[in-house]
Amino acid sequence: MPQTRDYYGILGVSRSASQDEIKRAYRAMAKKFHPDRNPNDPSAEQKFKEVQQAYNVLRDPQKRAEYDQFGEAGVGQWSTNPRGQRVYQWGSESAVNVEDLEDLMSAFGGGRRASIFDEFFGGRQRRRKPTPAPQRGADEEKQISLSFEQAIHGATVSVRLRPGPNGPTESLEVKIPPGVEDGQKIRLKGKGHRGVNGGPPGDLLLVCSTRPHPCFTRRGGDVYLDVPVTITEAAIGAKIEVPSLDGRVTVTIPPGTPSGTKLRLRGRGVKKRGSDQRGDQYIVISIVPPTELTDEQRGLFQKLREHEPTDPRKNCGWWKETTS
Repeated sequence: MPQTRDYYGILGVSRSASQDEIKRAYRAMAKKFHPDRNPNDPSAEQKFKEVQQAYNVLRDPQKRAEYDQFGEAGVGQWSTNPRGQRVYQWGSESAVNVEDLEDLMSAFGGGRRASIFDEFFGGRQRRRKPTPAPQRGADEEKQISLSFEQAIHGATVSVRLRPGPNGPTESLEVKIPPGVEDGQKIRLKGKGHRGVNGGPPGDLLLVCSTRPHPCFTRRGGDVYLDVPVTITEAAIGAKIEVPSLDGRVTVTIPPGTPSGTKLRLRGRGVKKRGSDQRGDQYIVISIVPPTELTDEQRGLFQKLREHEPTDPRKNCGWWKETTS
């Protein structure tokens, strides 16, 4: 019969010891044999490991009961040896292959002592390996590239995928809802990797990547458009046409509009997810001075400067800081 270590003896307690007695004994023994307190004693490290192993079994009521009935073999664990065989291992060196069930039962004398191995191996008469449980297939992520308009308005795109490593490639038509954001994931149930042992397939996660637009910039449900205007349009006001997500619209530039002003077009932004509401579009004003002037234009600007009513830098506070 395989030798078994006495976990009670390792901790120095009786087999009828309470959980509190086991815990106190463990703390004392672990402190005594801790490697930090015995740096030059290799045997102390081995004793410390034995104390840990004994306590891990005896502190668990179920493991303790199995140990009391079957010894170390009752609290072993499954593993795979270097030859790829599935074995049940207990202690430091004892192990048994699945195919050696009869020899193992003989070693323990059969009867009640063999019941735990009947549970592990499926009984004396069933020597075949248990049927593996069905496992769900893994999810798969795939990036799809969308134009700015597709992400804003929604679209139907074709996605090519291969359900398995050796399976055929198939084309799938996917409906992209309006207003998807960059990095948003769209889940397609059952389109991921195949399941194992008859398990269901995983899901396919489409990660949306939106290509930038040459004019519009998106921030959540709002879109922004930089609009250049002339000095006179900003000074005396104007009506100009600008693009929007729904086509051209006319925008009024109020007189005296400074550069950087944001004019809002309500409801001209992106449709919000799960709602019929839309964000807004913002027109960001940028005043562009002329780079080339005729003599006549230069003269007009000169006259304008002579009649400017205020100094725009008057209230900046610079002069107070530099003269104080």
